[in-house]
Amino acid sequence: MAAEPERYVRFADGDERAYGVQQGEHIVVLDAAPWSGGAPTGRRVAAEDVQLLAPVEPSKVIAVGYNYLSHREDMTHEERRPIPEYPPLFLKLPTTITGPGSDIVYPPDATDLHYEGELVVVIGSTASRIDESEAAAHIFGVTAGNDVSERNWQANDLQWFRAKGTDTFGPLGPAVVTGLDYLDLRVTTRLNGEVVQDQSSIDHIHDIHAIVSYISRYVTLHPGDVIFTGTPGATGAIQPGDVIQVEVEGVGVLENRVVAAP
Repeated sequence: MAAEPERYVRFADGDERAYGVQQGEHIVVLDAAPWSGGAPTGRRVAAEDVQLLAPVEPSKVIAVGYNYLSHREDMTHEERRPIPEYPPLFLKLPTTITGPGSDIVYPPDATDLHYEGELVVVIGSTASRIDESEAAAHIFGVTAGNDVSERNWQANDLQWFRAKGTDTFGPLGPAVVTGLDYLDLRVTTRLNGEVVQDQSSIDHIHDIHAIVSYISRYVTLHPGDVIFTGTPGATGAIQPGDVIQVEVEGVGVLENRVVAAP
């Protein structure tokens, strides 16, 4: 019998930063991250009294490009070319990570910023050179993410350092959820309330187990590392004042507002 889903959050309560298990209107406080063996401290806080943060602090942020046919064809016009044998990968920086309700900062020299709603995998145990059949044992849970991207920088820079790695370009949240069938979860993105992306992870070109196994051939994955698994369909431009919501089935809604750089 599959385990019941659990919701793990990270929160700020005054000067305190902590992890916890969300149970309805309360959060059971843990003494460490759950993927690092965090145990209940015996304290509970009201969810409405704390600020949710990005639910994970990864040492590595890895992402997969063109992992839905709908996005590959929209972005590359290469629907007739062979599908890559292995997942196309790129890196984001840990400093891109920001949480639910926080702002996505529109850089002053950016000209074409886009949303990319995604299902994000959180690693639960060290994985190095593992087989696809072993991948599930190394996955802690999943969350929602937004792989914010500057398209002109992406097209013109030598690498995607600015386009994908700028501060606040990696919102995550609101929780990391265990016990879900992450091979078939719906990802829905809304821009100012209008649905702009809507597709299930069952349509991944490279499924999550294949992705984790492939990455582990070259890079050791550690607990708390995250993998953005690809965005479906077309993306679109965002501007200061816009609100983007990324909803992952069973996880909840990650909401962020775009603001101009100060």
